[in-house]
Amino acid sequence: MMDTIKLAKVLKALAHPKRLELFFKIAEKREADFKTGCECECFVTDMINSLKLGAPTISHHIKELENAGLITTERKGKYLSAKVKEDTLAEVNKIFADQLRKN
Repeated sequence: MMDTIKLAKVLKALAHPKRLELFFKIAEKREADFKTGCECECFVTDMINSLKLGAPTISHHIKELENAGLITTERKGKYLSAKVKEDTLAEVNKIFADQLRKN
């Protein structure tokens, strides 16, 4: 089970507007690929064009999302792909659901 320190790290990573937008773009790619049956990954170069941010800025945000356990990345040749970590999202969902049930 995720502790409050880890949860705070996840929420802090998502608190930055551009980082949240980037996370949603990665998640959207996963949803689109899920519907078509393709592999669920998003190439970082696509995000540079989509979010109109420079490569160093995208790289920084990717690293923050990865450090928080929200995504995983993998090198594919000269490209970097990113995927949402479903287990982290499930843990966060469970924590909020449990808290709502208590109240």
